Amino acid sequence: MVLGKVKSFTVSFDCLNDSNVPVFSSGDCVSGRVVVEVTGEIRVKSLKIHAKGFAKVRWTESRNAGSNTAYTQNYTEEVEYLNHKDVLIGHERDDDNSEEGLTTIHSGRHEYEFSLELPQTPLATSFEGKHGSVRYWVKAELHRPWLLPMKTKKEFTVFEHIDINTPLLLSPQAGTKDKTLCCWFCTSGPISLSAKIERKGYTPGESIQIFAEIENCSSRMVVPKAAIYQTQTFYAKGKMKEVKQLVANLRGESLSSGKTETWSGKMLKIPPVSPSILDCSIIRVEYSLMVYVDIPGAINLSLTLPLVIGTIPLHPFGSRTSSVSSQCSMSWLGMGLPERPEAPPSYAEIVTEEQRQSSLDTPGARDDLNGPLFAYIHEFRFQPPPLYSEIDPNPDHAGRTEERRLDTCPSR
Repeated sequence: MVLGKVKSFTVSFDCLNDSNVPVFSSGDCVSGRVVVEVTGEIRVKSLKIHAKGFAKVRWTESRNAGSNTAYTQNYTEEVEYLNHKDVLIGHERDDDNSEEGLTTIHSGRHEYEFSLELPQTPLATSFEGKHGSVRYWVKAELHRPWLLPMKTKKEFTVFEHIDINTPLLLSPQAGTKDKTLCCWFCTSGPISLSAKIERKGYTPGESIQIFAEIENCSSRMVVPKAAIYQTQTFYAKGKMKEVKQLVANLRGESLSSGKTETWSGKMLKIPPVSPSILDCSIIRVEYSLMVYVDIPGAINLSLTLPLVIGTIPLHPFGSRTSSVSSQCSMSWLGMGLPERPEAPPSYAEIVTEEQRQSSLDTPGARDDLNGPLFAYIHEFRFQPPPLYSEIDPNPDHAGRTEERRLDTCPSR
């Protein structure tokens, strides 16, 4: 018998989204299939899959041990999040080449389904950094007698969701700084910077509205700018390695001496970036917005506001809440307070006259109530409330009542 050949050997996933990209979260079921296409017939000892997910950190540093001696120090660390094995064909052991227990795969295309459940515990989001990464993959191995095993691997993406619709991430971020320039015995006026953003949490593709005021009382020409930075921090063997990368930036107008510039919601768009990674013990990915004043010949005046890049975008209710809270706390930037709230609906819009009369005329309802308190509740639950007014109809009477209260000492 002429042995067949394996024409293709691949792994594919059943995607959970419309974009046909394998993206999963903790607790999700990862399912897919191993596709084997052969010409002729082949005999197989086993077909296995191995799913693994881990965070790994690695970097090297040069050390001097003397005048002419140097060596390289390696720093590595790994955290495992997923380790799952399964046998789709055959048995677990493949250390013998006997002809017993073999499975024959005939010519054509064959699909072998698999599924596994991701751990319910929080997982680190997939990430590729300069000194480390977080990766998840499924590897398939096809074992045949007297031949080396065939292997194929397919990666999938895991997002540990960050919902920005939380009070912490919806809270406004603000700060103020100033700087006085000195040159020998001459001192110029200060440069002041105040900046604020509506919230701390954003998602990729959103634009950050920056409210800022820059006042230049120095003798130099300065330029206000803003930038988003990503900070990657790696930990291994008690050491730390940090990498800071520019994500996006913008530039304001140059300010001459004595001039002031105000940003009333200047927009800075967040490009497609990895979400923040805050729960991994060896890799952290953090973001910040830096609003700063570029001062020629001196250290820049900078103000850093923390950011969290999430995966669940802002809900309409969260957007309204954030907008109102932002308006209420923006008075120091010259922003107005929210407009006066509307009056509540009238009584007639809620309870009709028929409902009120029917409730009062129902004898059974009164018989079921015992005591004066229940009678009071039943009698007045459909009575109209006092008329709404934003102006006190009896200001003099209220003032006299307040005076009497102030004159009365509770301890007497």
